[in-house]
Amino acid sequence: QVPLVESGGGEVQARGSLRLSCTASTHRFRIYNMAWFRQAPGKEREFIAGITWNEDNTYYTDSVKGRFTCTRDNVKNTLYLQMNNLKPEDTAVYYCAAVLGAVCYTESGGSYHYWGPTFGSWGQGTQVTVSS
Repeated sequence: QVPLVESGGGEVQARGSLRLSCTASTHRFRIYNMAWFRQAPGKEREFIAGITWNEDNTYYTDSVKGRFTCTRDNVKNTLYLQMNNLKPEDTAVYYCAAVLGAVCYTESGGSYHYWGPTFGSWGQGTQVTVSS
């Protein structure tokens, strides 16, 4: 289990940018594939972006592809999500989690969906609110 803390959320106007961080308290972070999820009011939590432990591969769902970039710094034990050109529909609580690798992703038209398990308990997340 990798304890994780999300931060960096806030309120921003449409077309603005934010960078989220997800920090682990253990160096075991560097061996885990990681992903970002979000949960909008009244909706289920959904996968939006993933990255392998060595940054060889990244995965994005269609709604964020081209606008969001997932990176990591294994020295700082931190996962990042750079979010550009934000839209009101991006309003949600954002979470990070350790995940399995490529076998648990399905791809359709360049959009990825993660269907596998997540490891550890969900943190408190970080709220992102985008106004029009």
